[in-house]
Parts: sequence; structure tokens; C-alpha cells
Amino acid sequence: MLNQKQVLYSDSDRFINAVARIRFKEMTLLGKSDIEQLMNCKSETECLKYLTDKGWGKDGDRTAEQILASEREKTWELLKELVKDISYFHTFLVANDYHNLKAAIKQVYKGYEIPNIYISNGTIDSGIIIRAVKEHDFSLLPEDMRDVAEEAYQLQLHTGDSQLCDIVLDKAALAKMYSLGKSTGNELIAHYAELKVAAADINIAIRSAKTGKDEAFLKRALCECDSLDINRLIQSTLEGIDSIYNYLLTTDYADAVPALMESSQAFERWFDNRIIEYIKPQKYNPFTFSPLAAYLLARENEIKTVRILLSGKRNDISDDIIRERLREMYV
Repeated sequence: MLNQKQVLYSDSDRFINAVARIRFKEMTLLGKSDIEQLMNCKSETECLKYLTDKGWGKDGDRTAEQILASEREKTWELLKELVKDISYFHTFLVANDYHNLKAAIKQVYKGYEIPNIYISNGTIDSGIIIRAVKEHDFSLLPEDMRDVAEEAYQLQLHTGDSQLCDIVLDKAALAKMYSLGKSTGNELIAHYAELKVAAADINIAIRSAKTGKDEAFLKRALCECDSLDINRLIQSTLEGIDSIYNYLLTTDYADAVPALMESSQAFERWFDNRIIEYIKPQKYNPFTFSPLAAYLLARENEIKTVRILLSGKRNDISDDIIRERLREMYV
């Protein structure tokens, strides 16, 4: 893997051609008018026709999930073509490794094959992770993943506590993503990692306050980050949800409190919209890796927005409620 801080962003000419291609692809992103057109569709089927007419999906795709999966694959195919070294994107991909590790441990615990549980486009081939778990040989994994893999494996197999297994691996995934994001020396990626970890910690704190989790649980679940004082967050959580809100009002996340008071879905929307607002200026930056990272995040946001809209149409949810859940668009 590249020494990212020294190599990834040292050459201003490195990404000019790739960014030029991304600028062209940005013209095909869905905008507000496209979202309005989709909202005006009478059914999910009509929405899917609109999307396929816009070039979404691949030959043979029929369902919404097939089309959305194809769009995600198209994104990664493009990025891999433009930037040959996939380590540029490891901050965004490492969570997939830990998802696959969780899936493999649970599959081994259950003792039978579970279809469609692994995610592609990780930093480690999923086959290696599956083999490491099946053979109980974590030396096959990167060194910084071995101990936590062993801990989660033992927890699952000896206690059957899937929640605790998840907590251990989720925290490890956040910590790895955070470390990778900060080590790039790229402001956009570092800021994304900061927001991602902080949002996860806030969600954990809110859920823990509602379910009465103790201090030991919180210390095991929460991940350190610069923008939150974990000790204050733990103390606030033990005191109750209102105390969490009061603490957050003293942080960079004060404007998230109204969304948190509304619902977890509203907070998720707040987070996604904040990311989009942060990355929009990258449309005017041709000299670094940042526009490529911004395009990836914009595409993920676009696909999530379309999934929410399609789900709403499929389940006959009112247009007003669907609109409340939609994200801001990049273009």
C-alpha cells in the first residue's frame, strides 16, 4: 500500500485527467429535477422505467435491487479504471472487510451456508476472510485485524452473543477507517472519517441511553475521535438522552440535535446532507484526489436517495413522508 501522506497528494498533475473524466460523469448524476420526475411517477415500476431510460442498470436487471447494485458496480469500475491503485479508496472500503468478517464468523457459528451475505469491493478478498474464519487461522488477515478477529470469534462461538460480536467488530472498523482517513493528509477524506465516527458514536449513545446500557458497554462500543469527548459522551449517556442533547449543543454537532429529537432516520438524513454540503466545493477543484472521493460519496448518496424513493413507492408511503426522507443532491 502507498504511503498515502507522502504519495497520494504530492503531485498536482496526478489526477487532472481522472478529474476531467469525473467532471463529465457528474453531468449524468441525478439532480433535483430528476428526483421530482421520480416523485411524480405513480409506481415503483414507472420509476424503474425512468431510471433505465436514464441509463441505470445493466442488461438483464429487473428488480430495484439489481439496478442499484449495478449502479454501485459501475461506480467502482470507473474509479478503478481512473485510479489503478485501489488503496486510494481504502478509507471508504475498509468497513466492507469488517462486515465480511462478521458475516463469516456468524456463518461458521450457525454451521451452514448463508447466501448473499458478503460485500464486494473491500480491501481484502472476501475469500481470504472466509478461509481465515473457517480454518481459525487469523494469520491470513492483516496484522491489525488479527486480535479483534480472534476476540469476536471467541465471543460468538462461546457466548452466542451476536450483538457483542458486532460491537467489537464495528468499533474496530470505525477505528481503522478513522486511522486511514487521518493518515491520507487529504482534508476531505479526513473530515469524512471524522463525521462518520462521530455520527456512529452519537447513534450508539442515543440507543444506549434508551436501553439502559452501562459504562462498560459504552467504553467497549464508542470509538475515539477528535470532535467528541468520549468520557463526556459516556457520562451524558448514563445521565439520559436530554443530557446527551445538552452535551452535543457544546460541540460541532449542535445543529444535529433537532434531527436527533425527531428520529434516528432524521439524524441519518442530517449526516448525509452535511457530507454532501461539505463535498460540493470539490466540483471546482481539478488538482487533487478529492473530486474523485467526492464523486464516490455523491454516487452513494444518489443511490441511497433512489432506494428510499423506490421503497416508498413500493410500499405506498405518502409523497410527503418520502420527501422528508430524501437527501440533498450533489448537482
